[in-house]
Amino acid sequence: MQFTTGEQTAVTVYLVSNGQSLDMLSEDVSSYVTSTLDFKGKSNEVFTNLGPNSENVVLVGLGDETKVTKDSIVHAATTATKELNKVKVTEASFKVHSVGDLSESDVLKGMVEGALHADYTFDTYKSEKQTNSLKQVSLLTEVDDASELIEEVVTLLDGVNLTRDLVNTPANDLYPETLAQKVLDKFEGTDVDVQVFDKAQLEEMGADALLAVSHASVKEPRLIVLSYLPLGDSEPAVSLVGKGVTYDSGGYAIKTAKGMAGMKTDMAGAASMIGTMYALANNKVQKNAVAVIAATENMIAGDAMKNGDIIGSLKGTTIEVLNTDAEGRLILADALYYAATKVNSSCIIDAATLTGAVIAALGKNITGTMTNDQALLDEFQAVSKSTGEDMWQLPIHDDFKQQTKGKISDLVNIAVNPSGAGTMFAAAFLEHFVEETPWIHLDIAGTSSSAKGNKYLPDGASGIPVKTLYEFVKAK
Repeated sequence: MQFTTGEQTAVTVYLVSNGQSLDMLSEDVSSYVTSTLDFKGKSNEVFTNLGPNSENVVLVGLGDETKVTKDSIVHAATTATKELNKVKVTEASFKVHSVGDLSESDVLKGMVEGALHADYTFDTYKSEKQTNSLKQVSLLTEVDDASELIEEVVTLLDGVNLTRDLVNTPANDLYPETLAQKVLDKFEGTDVDVQVFDKAQLEEMGADALLAVSHASVKEPRLIVLSYLPLGDSEPAVSLVGKGVTYDSGGYAIKTAKGMAGMKTDMAGAASMIGTMYALANNKVQKNAVAVIAATENMIAGDAMKNGDIIGSLKGTTIEVLNTDAEGRLILADALYYAATKVNSSCIIDAATLTGAVIAALGKNITGTMTNDQALLDEFQAVSKSTGEDMWQLPIHDDFKQQTKGKISDLVNIAVNPSGAGTMFAAAFLEHFVEETPWIHLDIAGTSSSAKGNKYLPDGASGIPVKTLYEFVKAK
């Protein structure tokens, strides 16, 4: 999809708030819309008048003007784009204007984002490729820096879509080695330095937790470190740590067949950090960021990690593995400790499809957040409100920290007598490895992918939380 500014096309899209005047339309059409159809501009309400002898307009409602957010604009623009694709329109104009508290620039960016969400497809494995008809969008706007704003949003959504593509790719094609190669290929020619640590290097390093999880797989693990340091390496960086379990069988705590079916997505945290770094680097954001990706499969074999084994870690902490299906926190332990001790980190944010318990607590559309630094999380969640990626804080109480302590090892990877609240236990376990660095944990088990998309998000991988991570680093 290509974007231009100021060029009126045959078809025009208007986003209309509840009760807004329709004086942009002819008197006859305006009267028809308001009286015959009783169009009120309710949220995502649609009116189309398209054809050779028509006004050639699409109206999409925004709801109450006082409650319109940028996310409302994104959703409405996605709806409009899908309507245009249904009737095979190839080019259209989007009328940009301020709405409520949103500036014209905010609306412009929301419209571009919404159109791009509607344009995303993952058809790599389909014999017949899906083709959307809408190829050209002209933004009718007076914003001076419109071209720069459009370019930034397009690149950000490229990062979101890179995340989606990685998460949607099946595990027979995406495993630690191929993930590392995709990263090397994607960042070639950019200002991002990519280091890939293989199994031998991880053994020398002492990344014993990551190695233990990977032990049963013929696909060797990788630790991937992406460094984007436009301010120089003496300035601290926001460290982004991602769980990259490219396939999770559960190990000897084996999942059901139904539970395993979607486990190619267990690397969504890693994919999110890769997509974020792509957007930061290609938009040349002048902030330092480093991503640390722990990549492995969790499989079953005669020499696999077993329930009850005691393993080491990069930190030297010993861990009794009471459940091999609680493997994500094990590989994150090594990745977090690396970020805390090998990177000049101002703060650390990790993202992981970590617990089913977070879905029980918050459902499929809200990311669970936990922290050791309330001010940092308040700052982060304020950004999430602006991006429309819903998040909710859960506590890490001292009793969860107590439950992580082992009797014959330093830590256990699940509570000895589990009584629910597995999400907070997992966060308490992870906190042990951040070494007092300000840290946020994002449990994206529910929000990273969905069989049926939410709002304007597609089926499959969502790309959450790339937008929030990008805007947070940009503002940091």
